[in-house]
Amino acid sequence: MNRGVELQSSFEQIQTRLRSAEETFNRPARSANLLAVSKTKPASDIVSLYHLGCRRFGENYVQEAIHKMATLTQFDIEWHYIGKIQSNKTHLIAQHFDWVHTLDRDKIAKRLNDARSAEPINILIQVNVDNAKNKSGVAPAALDDLVDTVLTLPRLKLRGLMSIPDPVSEESLANAHQSMKTRFDRIKARLPEPTIFDTLSMGMTNDLELAIKSGSTLVRIGTALFGQRPTKERS
Repeated sequence: MNRGVELQSSFEQIQTRLRSAEETFNRPARSANLLAVSKTKPASDIVSLYHLGCRRFGENYVQEAIHKMATLTQFDIEWHYIGKIQSNKTHLIAQHFDWVHTLDRDKIAKRLNDARSAEPINILIQVNVDNAKNKSGVAPAALDDLVDTVLTLPRLKLRGLMSIPDPVSEESLANAHQSMKTRFDRIKARLPEPTIFDTLSMGMTNDLELAIKSGSTLVRIGTALFGQRPTKERS
């Protein structure tokens, strides 16, 4: 199958799943948006999806993403960093991305703030909702303190939360997503005006419906859009 036709088919299928889930769970139309996870995929794939209406793209690898950005300057793409943040990459992330999904430490928040020279960068705090030992994300018990830190940093704009729960079972995923929504609503209720806290990034290819049911506003889709990735990825 022609690659462009293949991507169009995948994109349309994902859009159908999103709109269907919104209707099923009584969500407002287009209240759940797509983030296309384009890591390891060529710029040509991004262009194809852009022409289909996709504007948000997520990247995990800083140097790869910067190369794509340089190639695609003529497109008004919203670039999201969704990988683990290494301290030595904070400057590049702060200078090149529009959004960061994976903030989980005060130290990284301060480094991103200090390195940002343009308008404030949109920030999601990654929460280790399962309290898993080997997973990134701030512990739920420490979330409020990190929120307060971010609010003091003028070049960071706190927009919401992100999670990647372990897919142990459908029940565990549903519980994790609902727990995130509860935390999201609680934080939103205490934030001062005019803070725009509007993004809950939850759900991937296999659990987007569960995530939308629980209130996700942004689902991160890679495999279902682009196809399987190589089994061994760069670090």
